[in-house]
Amino acid sequence: MQAYFAEEFASELVNVQSDEELDEALKQVSRRLGFDHFALSLELRSGSCEAPGLLLHDYPDEWAKVYVGFDLAGQDPVRRACDKSFVGFAWGSLGELIPLTRGDRQMLAVGRECGIGDGYTVPRHLPGLARGTCTFAVCPDRDLPHSRFAVAEMVGTLALSCALGLGSAQSEESVPVLSDRQRECLLWVARGKTSAETAMILGIATETVIQHLKMARERYQVHCKQSLIVSALFDGLIGFSDIIRWRDAG
Repeated sequence: MQAYFAEEFASELVNVQSDEELDEALKQVSRRLGFDHFALSLELRSGSCEAPGLLLHDYPDEWAKVYVGFDLAGQDPVRRACDKSFVGFAWGSLGELIPLTRGDRQMLAVGRECGIGDGYTVPRHLPGLARGTCTFAVCPDRDLPHSRFAVAEMVGTLALSCALGLGSAQSEESVPVLSDRQRECLLWVARGKTSAETAMILGIATETVIQHLKMARERYQVHCKQSLIVSALFDGLIGFSDIIRWRDAG
């Protein structure tokens, strides 16, 4: 039965040509899977103030107004947990993925008061291109349909792939190009080394390292090394594994 749902939804996606059609398809499939609501968010990489992307949902109006009105996206524990999981997860496991603060618990409580009880979120992250989530949620008085998590994972992944392919959600901006030496300098700085230490490791002058990092910041149009590191991690120019494995080996 679960394979049938996934196959049926995949067939529907072949003919989806607009955000509206994707919205309606997700609304229908979320109900068939035993959920009450859905939310799909796709953020595309962009240097503009108004980043291109897509947001579809049928959450209760009260919760949508609170979430947007108080700009809660930056405080959302579910959003943070997406950076720590390769597969979908139920919100009940948030504490296993990230440390939950008092503010996080309060935000989840407000969500329940507004009609969102529990949820299952499918995260996807494509370095240099996009990050997205597809969530299926239930009302506070209902339990999650755990038996449908596997197909929800497949459906969420298909929906995000479809959203990425829609013409209205395409980003034409390319990833800044760093030279091999600029990337090397940036990687060692991300590992916690100073410019002088990086110069010794690479066998070049400290001033040369400083210039390489300056040029890298200019290409990314950022003003500090922290922003440069985050941008390069997002774009896949350096990887978390490059940093973590080196730290653990040390």
